Amino acid sequence: MSEFDFGDRRLKSEPLCCAAFEVGDILGLGPSPWNNRRVGYITGGRFEGPRLKGDILPGGGNWPESAVAPDGAAIGTFDARSVWRTDDGAIIYVTYTGRSRIPPDVGEAFRDPAQPHVDPSRYKLHIAPLFETSDPRYAWLNSTLAVGCGERVTGGVRHFIYAIT
Repeated sequence: MSEFDFGDRRLKSEPLCCAAFEVGDILGLGPSPWNNRRVGYITGGRFEGPRLKGDILPGGGNWPESAVAPDGAAIGTFDARSVWRTDDGAIIYVTYTGRSRIPPDVGEAFRDPAQPHVDPSRYKLHIAPLFETSDPRYAWLNSTLAVGCGERVTGGVRHFIYAIT
């Protein structure tokens, strides 16, 4: 076997939760000498999954950076932080980074909050969340590596999050 033979070492995943973030107005800071940043504050939300459900508390946010790819697509990175409270009272700090790619032909509709739906197969929102909690009932989250894919929805974004097993 070659050292590059992956054999049966394929990643496996299981659904962790769907997190629907409600986001207030997005503030565009515009291009600065370092980047092009926008800021979106979380006003609330809800997460639900097989072992995890509760509310996304207001007050967190996302501080993404963006650029334009050679093909004209808007590409970006995420820098998001939020606090979740489970239905049974546990507090979980959630951070995520990730990447986005919005092709030019859907960019205007994607950025327009009045557009009720933009087909999520037309763009990419991929995240890699990390979890932190002191609650022993959810201590398993502290060592969970997760990935997710998202879609823009009216008033925010919804991420389908999977735990890598």
